[in-house]
Amino acid sequence: MNALEVIGRKRDGREHSPEEIQFLLSGYLRKEIPDYQMAAWLMAVCIRGMTAPETLALTRAMIESGEVLDLSAIPGIKVDKHSTGGVGDKVTLVAAPLAAACGVKVPKLSGRALAHTGGTLDKLESVPGLTVDLEPERFIKQVLEVGIAVAAQSPRMVPADKLLYALRDVTATVPSIPLIASSVMSKKIAAGADAIVLDVKFGRGAFMPDVASAEELAAEMVTLGEGAGRRTVALVTAMDNPLGRSVGNALEVQEALDALSGEGDADLLEVCIRVTREMCELAGVSADPEKAMRSGAGREKFEQMLAAQGGRLERGLPVAPVQVQVTADRDGHVEAIDALEVGLSALELGAGRLRKEDRVDPAAGLVIEAQVGAPVKAGDPLVTVHARSAELVERVTPRLRRAWRLSDHEVSKPPHILARVDRASIRNGA
Repeated sequence: MNALEVIGRKRDGREHSPEEIQFLLSGYLRKEIPDYQMAAWLMAVCIRGMTAPETLALTRAMIESGEVLDLSAIPGIKVDKHSTGGVGDKVTLVAAPLAAACGVKVPKLSGRALAHTGGTLDKLESVPGLTVDLEPERFIKQVLEVGIAVAAQSPRMVPADKLLYALRDVTATVPSIPLIASSVMSKKIAAGADAIVLDVKFGRGAFMPDVASAEELAAEMVTLGEGAGRRTVALVTAMDNPLGRSVGNALEVQEALDALSGEGDADLLEVCIRVTREMCELAGVSADPEKAMRSGAGREKFEQMLAAQGGRLERGLPVAPVQVQVTADRDGHVEAIDALEVGLSALELGAGRLRKEDRVDPAAGLVIEAQVGAPVKAGDPLVTVHARSAELVERVTPRLRRAWRLSDHEVSKPPHILARVDRASIRNGA
């Protein structure tokens, strides 16, 4: 077996054996197969696709490239939750502690912000003193004692994914459903949970452009999870408009705290409650998430988790020195808010990063004052910009004005949850 043979098979649309995929991946990790040959194979995969057995073989080979977290010391069914990323997506900050308050064991490894989508770790790190770098022993102990821990993934887990993703990023081979699915699920499976709830987003602020491609990706990831022996369910949710009222790290933590007290945006609460119900069902827990939210148990669990990781909420979340409202230039109803433009504005303010080494401003971001469906008059606030300088506010204002599309007629809000995917089927309308 040699690399040219294997690349040629995929170029010609033939199916790989698991041994061929293992040969390619292990050879690339050992630097015996150069970047240009791996890039050729990735492009062949983008064009020709992969069968379900091939994608599962690739996922398994990626998992086997590094360490797998052993969570057997934690009794019961452990449930992880993952989002494919969006603008204002703070569902993990609400649903994970809410599930823990219901009695679910939630061991979660998360990622950082890249481009216009936020990262859970950056949001948590806006809490003074909090660490997301937990050694396995501390991580497991916290899940045992608190019921939840959210930490950074060890670089020793799935190293093949890190190498492959860097290569895909510079060779126009990112938008391939088998490659995306194996990248996400290899990390989720290596994280050791028994069950996984996926939130697969589509629309202007997400990586999947439409509901059909999101359903396809969701089905692929559910198949991979189930094939690896993990109960897996996916919800397909809309990300044309930002989710909730805030975009930015400390701002989203505060919104999550409010949501866990049952206050705030109805769409955000709906998605969070639904995700929590799915987590409870997979764990075999019968508690009512809405009751846990109303009683304040969810917020208490979140604060307990933050404190266990060194967070000092009593010191206050970071606050931006400059806060300026962008106002409507005419009367109307908010028909849509372009999530991509909002995300790019937040990125320009410093709430995210273009490169992995970029520093994040924890206080920067946006608070939406006029949501989809809201009536506005000229001069009414659309959004409040939180920034470290007035110059940055001026820079993003034109983009934000473009993001708000006003209509002369009343507007109804579109649904956020479009479908549910499990091992049996895709159910539209969730």
